[in-house]
Amino acid sequence: MEALEKRHSSREFAPDALPLPLLSNLLWAAYGVNRADGGRTAPSALNAQEIDVYVALPEGAYLYDHEAHALNLVVGSDLRRVTGYQDFVDEAPLDLVYVADHARMAMVPVAYRESYASAAAGAIAQNVYLFSASTGLSTVIRAWIDRTAIADALGLSHDQQVLLSQTVGYTKNDSEV
Repeated sequence: MEALEKRHSSREFAPDALPLPLLSNLLWAAYGVNRADGGRTAPSALNAQEIDVYVALPEGAYLYDHEAHALNLVVGSDLRRVTGYQDFVDEAPLDLVYVADHARMAMVPVAYRESYASAAAGAIAQNVYLFSASTGLSTVIRAWIDRTAIADALGLSHDQQVLLSQTVGYTKNDSEV
């Protein structure tokens, strides 16, 4: 109940990097594997598991590999500015980008794919909100983004659709470092 009570959006972030164990736990909470059968921490219609979580850090953009619980480098440059129009995306240490891979949604009728994927991304974002509230981090989900620029920067295919971005970091006045 405490995490729900503390859950809120914040748009002021300190630039301090998140320690790797904290980042690791954040990504697991967002969309990690939490069951022996490969089930995840967020639901997915027909278990399509169509959402990919991209992680934009100052040193590069990574794809979260949920099976290995690892980050795989996609682009070796800072793409945080590309993830949104807001000023704080340059200051915060981390921006998550939620991408739907429609190729994994063969069992979902085409007319429903975007709404199903958006619901899954929303559940992932809420997991990040609750994790952030429980660990003292700040976060905000963002839909006002240039999806084409993000897709181009990440080298996405025509089957992949950028849905949302989410900024995460320490509150500007509560920096850990």
